[in-house]
Amino acid sequence: MNFKIGDFVCVMDDDISGRISKIKGADIEIETTNGFDLVFKSKDLVKISDNLLKTSSFKFSSIDQILSEKASNKLKKSQISKKKFKKPPSMEVDLHIHQLVKSTKNMSNYDMLTLQLDTAKRRLEFAISKRIQRVIFIHGVGAGVLKLELEYLFGRYDNIKFYPGSYQKYGQGATEVYIFQKQSL
Repeated sequence: MNFKIGDFVCVMDDDISGRISKIKGADIEIETTNGFDLVFKSKDLVKISDNLLKTSSFKFSSIDQILSEKASNKLKKSQISKKKFKKPPSMEVDLHIHQLVKSTKNMSNYDMLTLQLDTAKRRLEFAISKRIQRVIFIHGVGAGVLKLELEYLFGRYDNIKFYPGSYQKYGQGATEVYIFQKQSL
């Protein structure tokens, strides 16, 4: 097919179209409707006739007018931003034993579990006193002993609700606690 600079072409087997800007033998460079310069072989391009562009939806406008109109619509949409609802900031408490002590050399499993639970209780009481609404306790997956003990601890409080933490962020190794705040007078 004979191509010339300025012809409007579409790429076969791809959703790319644009105007020819350079021709070097079998290599043809097109400026896409998105503004990129791409090089294709002439066998991969199909010429779109100007008569086709002037019919139907392009009847009253040139392709350049339509592209500029689309670009201005994109700008308008991107300028309008809605305020997204954000959760109040949360406090994260990592209960992995290596985060709490330098060495577990002389500690039994009972000692480690007790230290983790004491830390969790102390941080929960701190959050309640400072009116922090969300606390995320990172406990890891493991055998599930710490998770069960945490659930038992949280069950003793009337003003909290707990549920699994964000799976995308923590996997199955976290529990999120929501603290209901009492209204102060």
